[in-house]
Amino acid sequence: MIFQRTIKQKIETFLFQGKVIIIYGARRVGKTTLSKQLLESYPESKYINCELLQNKTALETTNSELLKNFLGAYKLLVLDEAQNISGIGSILKIITDTFPDIQIIATGSSSFELGNKVMEPLTGRSRVFHLYPFSLAEIKETHDFNEIRANLNNILRYGMYPEVFLKSENDAIEELNNIAGNYLYKDILQYENLKRSDLLINLLRALALQVGNEISLNELSRLLGENMNTIKRYIELLEKSFVICRLHSFSRNLRKEIAKGQKIYFIDPGIRNALIQNFNPLALRNDIGALWENFCIIERMKHNQNTRKFVNTYFWRTYDQKEIDYIEESGGNLQAFEFKFNEKVKTKPPAEFLESYSGSSFQVIHQENFLQFFL
Repeated sequence: MIFQRTIKQKIETFLFQGKVIIIYGARRVGKTTLSKQLLESYPESKYINCELLQNKTALETTNSELLKNFLGAYKLLVLDEAQNISGIGSILKIITDTFPDIQIIATGSSSFELGNKVMEPLTGRSRVFHLYPFSLAEIKETHDFNEIRANLNNILRYGMYPEVFLKSENDAIEELNNIAGNYLYKDILQYENLKRSDLLINLLRALALQVGNEISLNELSRLLGENMNTIKRYIELLEKSFVICRLHSFSRNLRKEIAKGQKIYFIDPGIRNALIQNFNPLALRNDIGALWENFCIIERMKHNQNTRKFVNTYFWRTYDQKEIDYIEESGGNLQAFEFKFNEKVKTKPPAEFLESYSGSSFQVIHQENFLQFFL
């Protein structure tokens, strides 16, 4: 089954507007498929895999004539995994400035690689999009609410990578183990020749077991036997390669608010479960609350990114254990959300938060109302 990616239409509105389109996303989320779909409407288009040596060699030049000879008469070109091209930022700038009729779409599986190389040379000349595993909004195009509810158990267990979603249990687990074992760390380990794959894997497993909880760099340092700066750096690289995302604590007024905390969530729950090798049904799990919280926060992030809604995101907690799972700040307004898998659990908003931040809203997201939160 083919799902239409939400950002496809958004990208198309920016084509041939004098901007390089940059699509970030983890490996195996469908960047190549999306890129080729974008090319289908344009006969004068070409897909270029920048991981192939012959393409990499041909593009690594600032000679405009050589670039033009390689690019040919095509009007729309996709440079897939463009971070493999040395000096890609300067090369894209030359193409954009010298051949304004050519539209370039560059994809990358690591924002620390491609982002560092293109952002300065392409200041004002690019539009950035993020592609994630399937979102509920994309699935809803072919599945109604009841079908999504019926499949929720599997979504929380196996996630929504394109090559995993709707697969049988054995096939889903096989594919997730393949992604987690062979693709997840590829860009990170190549970046600056990082050698500690064992540390990276152990760190990911430790983070997977702490989803929904505040993390302590000091505790992780002691647990893994590595200095805190290395742990911090690896977490940053994991975030920039779209394996995890972080929420920082929200603090403005109250003395009791925790001001410098952070929580970590996995971009896909299936990858998280693969790291700890726990694909048990929900009824047999003791981490369903953490899974639900991870799922809701990531789906909301997908929704905001896909609809180009730019917000600040946080969690909130006080030293006396009052907390809110997720907060969005936009236009001076605060929206607070609590995530409870069981809709029968009674949850009251923390009075201190609502009193201190007047005009803010509070909502509990559970199995009965979750779809509206992501659409």
